[in-house]
Amino acid sequence: MATFETIKLDKGLYRSNLGINAELERIDPSENYKGTSLEGLDAFERQLKRFNIKIKGADSSPIEKFFQTSDSAVLFPEYVSRAVRQGMKEPCNIDDIIATRTDINGLDYRTIASLPEKTSEEETNDNYIGEGENIPETKITTKENLVKLHKRGKMLVASYEALRFQRLDIFSIALREIGEYLARMQTTDAILSITDGDGNDNPVPSILCKTPGTVSYADLVNLWNELNPYTMNTITTSPSVAASIMCLPEMRDAAAGLNFHATGKAVTPLGANLIVHKHINNGIIAFDKNHTLEMVTAGGIVTDFDKLIDRQLERAAITQTYGFAKICNNAAVAMTLGETE
Repeated sequence: MATFETIKLDKGLYRSNLGINAELERIDPSENYKGTSLEGLDAFERQLKRFNIKIKGADSSPIEKFFQTSDSAVLFPEYVSRAVRQGMKEPCNIDDIIATRTDINGLDYRTIASLPEKTSEEETNDNYIGEGENIPETKITTKENLVKLHKRGKMLVASYEALRFQRLDIFSIALREIGEYLARMQTTDAILSITDGDGNDNPVPSILCKTPGTVSYADLVNLWNELNPYTMNTITTSPSVAASIMCLPEMRDAAAGLNFHATGKAVTPLGANLIVHKHINNGIIAFDKNHTLEMVTAGGIVTDFDKLIDRQLERAAITQTYGFAKICNNAAVAMTLGETE
């Protein structure tokens, strides 16, 4: 049985259908290290320990440490990917917006739509199903148009000679910035899919605020009411409108104000997560994150691993391919503020 110290590392690990992390775990399962000093490390982290590569702290290794052997050089692209993924968690996490995530092996994907039967009757406890009566339906259909996947990314431009003596702790900061950029782009694309639709003629329904140009507590209550029977657990809006919401008298409520003052995490008076995004123009979007969006990805963070392993850093791409599909169109509603009179 292979141990972490005897595994032969090569570029083929990145070409595996499992991906390098799962492939390393298959070869060197973490469960074999329970009760040892290596417990808690995954297979990749054990490889870093094998070659004494430290990626954190004041005594972190220089970049050239990865390239001391051909085996350790194979680890460099995965280190880059992990640092980028870490950066993607630091701003608004896409998981605060989407209901589910689907990974596919290709660029074509047709998702489903949930279409509850519309009735004129009120949903009350009196509407029991009588003998011989029809049971209300929820139709699950495939959408007419495919989910459109798009590639986002950054080009890492540097020379190995310029970076070889730089500490990994510092280099990780630059890589996390790339991850933060990708996270912002994901948030933008997700919000656009909610507002404009996913290409299946399903833009978000819209209502007007009560007083043009301003947002009030009554407007937030109106949004909450419009979403019924869905739950308004997420609100996204522009920085200026978010500031107006934070200045509402109701934000002086002990619970809402205490959370904001103590943690800095903004919430609305109705308890929904408040996501601030500069590309939302003069309006508010409220939605139930558990029913609104499906994120479709074609793999995770992709690096030019050949170039990175061969120390050809001059132009190495870091990308991700993804798209969004709306699940329940009525689980989101927009409010237009209009112009101040």
